[in-house]
Amino acid sequence: MMMMRGANRTGRWLAWPGLAAALMLAFAADAAPRRDRQLEAQLMAHISVLASDEYQGREPGTEGEAKTLRYLGKQWFDIGLVSGTNDPGNEWFAPVMLIERLPAVSSGRFSRRGRPQYIPADAVLVLTSGKRSLVKDAPVLFVGKADGAMPPRSELAGKVALLLDGGIENSDRQNALLAAGASGVMTVLDGERTLTNVRSRRLRPGYALASDTLGGDLEAFITRSGLEHLLQGSGQSRVSLEQAATKADFAPQQLDLAASLEATTREVAIRTFNLIGKLPGRRPASGAVLFVAHWDHFGICGEPPAEDVICHGAVDNASGVAALAELARRLVRGPKPDRDIYFLATTAEELGLLGAHAFAENPPLPLKQIAAAFNIDSIALAPAGSPLAIAGRGMTPLDPQIEAVAGREKRMIVAGLAANAYVRRQDGWALLQHDVPTVLVSSAYSDIPRLEAFFEGPYHRPADNLKRPIELGGAAEDVAFYVALARWFGDARKVRLPSK
Repeated sequence: MMMMRGANRTGRWLAWPGLAAALMLAFAADAAPRRDRQLEAQLMAHISVLASDEYQGREPGTEGEAKTLRYLGKQWFDIGLVSGTNDPGNEWFAPVMLIERLPAVSSGRFSRRGRPQYIPADAVLVLTSGKRSLVKDAPVLFVGKADGAMPPRSELAGKVALLLDGGIENSDRQNALLAAGASGVMTVLDGERTLTNVRSRRLRPGYALASDTLGGDLEAFITRSGLEHLLQGSGQSRVSLEQAATKADFAPQQLDLAASLEATTREVAIRTFNLIGKLPGRRPASGAVLFVAHWDHFGICGEPPAEDVICHGAVDNASGVAALAELARRLVRGPKPDRDIYFLATTAEELGLLGAHAFAENPPLPLKQIAAAFNIDSIALAPAGSPLAIAGRGMTPLDPQIEAVAGREKRMIVAGLAANAYVRRQDGWALLQHDVPTVLVSSAYSDIPRLEAFFEGPYHRPADNLKRPIELGGAAEDVAFYVALARWFGDARKVRLPSK
């Protein structure tokens, strides 16, 4: 304002009517964050390869995986990393064996005093978490809503617990009844949920590490009409049971009914790999810093006549492994840290964080030697100049050190714990379960409405592809911050190993 008044008084600027506007734009440009266009281009180059049709959605156990690992392995080698598996027999690529389990046999038969009770075949669904589970002629104990204390083990042992659904879709009550001694749990679908809904969700493949020993828990679902068929002639009805369950003095009651339930699964073995690289430090005995990003996605996830049938995973998580590569490039060019810096590209994150669990169960170094771990997931969402957020805030001793780095780098971290809503949905959660101090630090998680818009839109769909604009301003700034984190936590004088 003052400058404009001076110009009018002297008349010197009147011959340049656009000069004031140009100067204002120049000042605004100086105030705006300076974008690292070269880094953004490098990130986009990686994403364009990994999210292309040629890579077929990077599903574990497919040719898409082989292409992904060849590409990433070559990039890391050319950058100057060395193998981080610390296993001469499996350099760079650490094998991970998965088991895919598909529900197969489902059988529910019922009797009263030895006489079979009719029930339509499509009124009951029986499932197991193991290879085969069977209970034969087990008494049925009605437990109502099971929303209070569990019945004693002596009352549940050898019985099938009959539970009212009540519109609660999680399995907490079923799991609690099984843990308390029930031989199986049969849930009555007495709310909006139908057997068709359950079938569509539960008859999908399940995945686990081959090393996991899964129990043979038996879980069944029955329709209201199916239960009415079973109770005919017993002196009880579905309505009377539902009414009894609402009373304050409700107690579990054994029904004049026996259940024979059987379920099996079909197993398929999948051999896949974590990729592990390392930048050796000057003092490896002082510990290590770990950076993690998952390389996998869902592969072919649609069917014709859909125009696009590939879940490309451009943001989730080609952007994360792209950041991992460019972080490595910048650290290799800088001064060597005290600590080793490990780079982990995990498999099967989308199948249940399985690659991260496999790493933690068979690590290339003692987990207590990891001073800090940082997960990088779906970071290509925020524009340049966005603040950072910490998913896992308050869950590790890392927060004060991260805030110190942010202060030095002139980066703002949003207050509050909103980003913690997503902490269980990423590889950092698996590492936390093994007592590795791990957080996800990213500008992508600082604006929850923007993040939710991605989750409700292209996330886990073919639309997360190269056809839509990919915002890399915040991602490039995040990579620069990861460099600063690596140098800070890689300095054994600044950060000590956490006490276990």
